[in-house]
This record gives sequence, structure tokens and C-alpha cells, in this order.
Amino acid sequence: MTVGVIVSVAPPYGGILMTDPKILAARFPGDFTFGVATAAYQIEGSTKADGRKPSIWDAFSNMPGRVHNRDNGDIACDHYNRWEADLDLIADMGVSAYRFSLAWPRIIPEGTGRINEQGLDFYDKLIDGLKARGIKAFATLYHWDLPLALMGDGGWAARSTAYAFQRYAKVVMARLGDRLDSVATFNEPWCSVWLSHLYGEHAPGERNMEAALAAMHHTNLAHGLAVEAIRHVTPNVPVGLVLNAHSVIAGSDSAEDSAAAERAFDFHNGAFFGPVFKGEYPASLMSALGDRMPKVEDGDLAVINQKLDWWGLNYYTPMRVLADTAEGAEFPATQPAPFVETAVTDIGWEIYAPAMKLLVEDLYRRYDLPECYVTENGACDNTDLGADGTIDDTMRLDYYVEHLGVVADLARDGYPMKGYFAWSLMDNFEWAKGYQMRFGLVHVDYQTQVRTIKQSGKWYRDLAAEFPKGNHAPA
Repeated sequence: MTVGVIVSVAPPYGGILMTDPKILAARFPGDFTFGVATAAYQIEGSTKADGRKPSIWDAFSNMPGRVHNRDNGDIACDHYNRWEADLDLIADMGVSAYRFSLAWPRIIPEGTGRINEQGLDFYDKLIDGLKARGIKAFATLYHWDLPLALMGDGGWAARSTAYAFQRYAKVVMARLGDRLDSVATFNEPWCSVWLSHLYGEHAPGERNMEAALAAMHHTNLAHGLAVEAIRHVTPNVPVGLVLNAHSVIAGSDSAEDSAAAERAFDFHNGAFFGPVFKGEYPASLMSALGDRMPKVEDGDLAVINQKLDWWGLNYYTPMRVLADTAEGAEFPATQPAPFVETAVTDIGWEIYAPAMKLLVEDLYRRYDLPECYVTENGACDNTDLGADGTIDDTMRLDYYVEHLGVVADLARDGYPMKGYFAWSLMDNFEWAKGYQMRFGLVHVDYQTQVRTIKQSGKWYRDLAAEFPKGNHAPA
């Protein structure tokens, strides 16, 4: 099967009234980066090819009731076989950077031990393909696909996994680092900690506070150890961390709800920002849960608290909370508050762009943060192909306009906003939601693997093309 892109003959952007890309582009700094983002397990497929071994998501996806329709990443977008056409698609989008993740179980299939050269070969080709097309390579070492074999020792609940990750980082950078423009250690540790070990919604599907706290500390430690490894092997490659920071908003003006919002901030944000940027866990978290933490050994916090070159913000929706006054409510003792806005995406997330601005301002007040890339932002809009072969995803497009406007405002106000990566380049495996939820600028027909640029993708392409750095030439 060949990869195809259907180009619309309808009016630009389906005739939607919106901010002109030329006007919006002019609001960004001259060195701003526009890019698109994906993740390995969500697009690659070929989960048994060329020496790759199972990840925790391969196992989780095949457990009854864990993933919608028992979907899995066995084929996904077949990117492992279609990477060249997909890189051509990225080049056609006019963006200057591509953010992707590396699959640990492709490179070190058991998590420790033998290195799989075929896995590294794939990323060699991918990165060289980006370079040939003049596209910057922003790599992420970990986007949730822990080698399944490491669960035998406890996975992220085991301290040994942090050291296994450090070795993995060394292996990757020794082979690929000379061609990377930037590297992130982790993507959204909030998800691979709380969502995976406390709420049970992501692999490995645990619901245990002690396991979650152990995963939290060992993930933070792994980040710090990986930073050391990256800087030792490739000292000139900028290194950062991608965090899905939560814009926590109290559901009322009451003292109880305001206090609940602060506790929620410490739990959802401070558990990661605190040790990484301050060298300490939030006092409220330690007071409530410190006796259930794993041992924080001497020197751990110094390893975690290393100066980064940049940090990545993944933002989609605000978190509105009320105090949970039930007796025995576990820290942070909050419950969801009703949405304020009526607009929601097809995955059910409230659309409220001002929360993104408030969040960035708040984070820079609280922490000494380096420059920032918006590493993920986008909307789930499940609009399908119309009769004319186009995809008129108005809601997604409006979402991008609103949120890119916020990023431009932040840059205008002096915040060091360096780039923006749309999530996602294409529809893909949306974790526990399977293939029912679509975030792509490009539609994927999972039966034929045909790619079709949506109206939002055409608009984003025009935005990147207007930007002075958006037009790139082969290196």
C-alpha cells in the first residue's frame, strides 16, 4: 500500500473566519520554532520487528477492559515502514522541527543487557532523513513504553530502573546524539507516575499510593541521572524535560477550595517541578505522604536538581478542583469542579485558553525556569472525511488559533517562549482511548494507511510558511 495525501480543492480552511496566519506569524519572535510532535508507541507499529521486545503498553493493551476496543500499537500508523513518506509529509507541512520519541524496547529490548543495533539503525535513518530535509530533530528518550522485562524488578517502583534508564540514555546519545538538535529525558512523568500507578488508567495499571510515590522519586532520579549521562556524552546538545503542568483553578472563592487548589498544585505539579527546579519536594506533599515515600538517599536531590537548557510545556485543558471534605480523604483531598466553559473537545476536555497563560505566569513566579517550548498542544476533533474528501475540523482549528495567540502574548510579555509543537502530526493510538480519539493535523485511515491533511493542518502549514524560519531547505 502507498501513502497518499488528499489535497482539498475547497476554499482555504473550509471558509472558516479566523486569524490570518500572516497576522499571527508576525506576533512571534524571529527565532521561534514551529514544529509537530508524535511518540513511538503511538505511531510506529511493527512491535515485533527487528528485535524489539514488548513494552508495558503491549501487555496493558492486551488486558481486557484496559484499552478501548482492545486496540493496541501493533500496527498503529505503520510509521516504522512508512517513515520516509511521513518525513516528506512533515517537510510539506513547512515546519522547522519534529519532536519524536525513541522506543527503549527497540534499543535495549530487555531494558538492561543486550543492545539491539537494528533498533538504533531505525532511528539513525529517521534522524538522517530529518537532516536531509532541513528539519531539526527534537528527541524524547521516554514516552511511556517501558521495556516489559523491567517489571520483573518492579518497573518504576524499583530504584534499579533509574540506573537502567541512565545506561539507555548513554547508549542513545553515543549513537545518535551528534545529530540531535535537542533531547528531553521524559515526556509527562505525571502520566507515567500518577496516571499509571495511582489512578490505574495507563500501563501498568496500578492503584497504589506507595507504588506511585516510588515511581515518582525514581522517575525524577532517572531524569537527573540521564541529564548527567547526556552531558557527559554530548555536552553541546541542549537537554530538557517535558512536563504536562496543570493549570489548577479553585472551583470557588472559598478558603477551603483555595487551599485545595494549592494542595493540588503541589501534588500534580510540585512533585516534579519542585525536585527538578528547587531541589526539594513540596512541604505539603512530604507532610502528608513523606512516611510512605521510598528512601531518598543522600545526593538524590542534587542529582535531580541540575540546571536544564529548556523545559517543555504540554497543555490541553485546565484542572478545576473543589475541596474533598470526606473523612479520610487522601492527599491532595480534592474533587473535580464543574467546567466553566461550555466548549469541550471530543475527548471531553474543557477548552479555556486563558488558563494556559495563567499557568505559565504562575510557574515562572514559583520556579527559576529556563526557556520554554510548548512541546504539546492541540485538540481532539473526530471530524471525518467529508463528501468532497476534505476534513473540516473547525473546532481543532479554532483551538489552535486561541492557544497560539496565548503563546504569542506570553512571548510579547517577556516570557522565554522558544517554540511550539502541535500535537499531533497525525492521528494515532491515543493510549487507553485506542483509535477512537483523533488529535492529528493529518487524518489517518487505519485500514489503508492513507494520510489526508485536515483543514487545521493546512492552516498550520500556512502559518509556518509565513514565519521567517518556517521555510527550510535541505541541509
